[in-house]
Amino acid sequence: MTPKRSFRDAVNAVIRDLQRGEVLTYGEVARRAGYPRAARAVGNVLATTMGLPWWRVVRANGELAAHSREEQVRRLRREGVLVRDGRWQPRRDSKKPTSRRLP
Repeated sequence: MTPKRSFRDAVNAVIRDLQRGEVLTYGEVARRAGYPRAARAVGNVLATTMGLPWWRVVRANGELAAHSREEQVRRLRREGVLVRDGRWQPRRDSKKPTSRRLP
């Protein structure tokens, strides 16, 4: 039996596996990492780990990071992600998995 990966390692793996244009919420990252109630801790990992594609992770309501919103918008748009009024907008015609649906 192999030991369970640390929270940090599990979160890093989920975020590193994200493809260009794929966006997840903090909660979805936590769930995929095996820690479904640790959405806030995902933010701590992103804030303290260099080299992760942090711009692909957003708040549950689609809001972008408050501390570097302009940079996140620029990077997401470059990957073809729709951003409007400071929020990520999942494409309705997308076949890519997303963590939530907008009304």
